[in-house]
Amino acid sequence: QVQLVESGGGLVQTGGSLRLACAASGRTVNSYDMGWFRQAPGKGREFVTAIYWRRNNTYYADSVKARFTISRGNAKNTVYLQMNSLKPEDTAVYYCAAKIPGRTSFDYWGQGTQVTVSS
Repeated sequence: QVQLVESGGGLVQTGGSLRLACAASGRTVNSYDMGWFRQAPGKGREFVTAIYWRRNNTYYADSVKARFTISRGNAKNTVYLQMNSLKPEDTAVYYCAAKIPGRTSFDYWGQGTQVTVSS
């Protein structure tokens, strides 16, 4: 079992930056594929980015490429999402997720953290 807790959300102006953190307990996140998803008001949950256990490969949605960066912490139980050049359309609840390598769906989810970008 993996428990995930997000932090770092808040209110920021357009063009600003935020860094989200996802703290995992129960098992080191280095053995899991980790991802970030988001859900804007009235919309479905969408993929943002992921970092895979094997070779630390990273993947990004086109809408956040070159602005967002996912990384693993040195403590090995934390994953970060650095968000730069934020836009109002990035406003959403951001969720951390984890899955067993090789599976297609994410099995574990955090409770989410709100990110609001003002115009």
